[in-house]
Amino acid sequence: MSALDLVTSWPVDTAAVAVVGPDGVRDSRGPDVALPWASVTKLLTALTVLVAVDKGDVLLDEDAGPDGATVRHLLAHTSGVPFEGDGVLAQPGRKRIYSNRGFELLAEFVLTRTGGTFDELMTESVLRPLGMGGTRLAGSPAAGAIGPVSDLALLGQELLDPSLVPDLMPEAVTVQYPGVTGVLPGFGRQDPNDWGLGFELRDHKSPHWTGARNSPRTFGHFGKSGTFLWVDPEANLALAGLTDRDFDTWAAEVWPALSDAVLEEHGVR
Repeated sequence: MSALDLVTSWPVDTAAVAVVGPDGVRDSRGPDVALPWASVTKLLTALTVLVAVDKGDVLLDEDAGPDGATVRHLLAHTSGVPFEGDGVLAQPGRKRIYSNRGFELLAEFVLTRTGGTFDELMTESVLRPLGMGGTRLAGSPAAGAIGPVSDLALLGQELLDPSLVPDLMPEAVTVQYPGVTGVLPGFGRQDPNDWGLGFELRDHKSPHWTGARNSPRTFGHFGKSGTFLWVDPEANLALAGLTDRDFDTWAAEVWPALSDAVLEEHGVR
């Protein structure tokens, strides 16, 4: 029995999951059909922005968004911008306020340097180079991607063995603005609520959507549409999942259990 067989008991109509190593998919279950990624989209947007940084089109520490905020603040959810809508809830760098609007402002800013549309830029910078031909940005840069689990697995493979921005990735998965507190959606207040440059960091958060066996270095994202991708550098594994049921308590229960089973199956004690 594979750890992925646990997925058959999930209270969803459609689920597709894949265990990924640096060499590609090691095990998978479910149909390879396009499903909404919701906030997992932010990983694609973050990489698109980091490619622009790598090319010199934008700088991490230049002004962007509200007064006093930078590209780095927007990527790290510390710009003070609320989840949705305009306004400022805090001074930059003071609180971790998870923000869809912040990522939209980020995309708008990058386009002032690159031109075109953000879906075109994402395709040219990330999707096409990684061979993610089944995925497209069909809405907000914060939550509008749609694609199959095979493409999400390719993203996981890239994050395990970076090729797009290898020099920037160590910084991207390092805590930005250490000690900042905030709410991790679905899991409550975390102190600290650590985040990298668009990548949520597990560190020692509890409760969390990854497993107890996941190392503190694990990073990734989950989405409201019942989607997730985590990458554990210590285990040298990634786990990708798409479903057709919105995130709720069911996901908070079954995702950590699956993560622990996968890691145990692959020798993580």
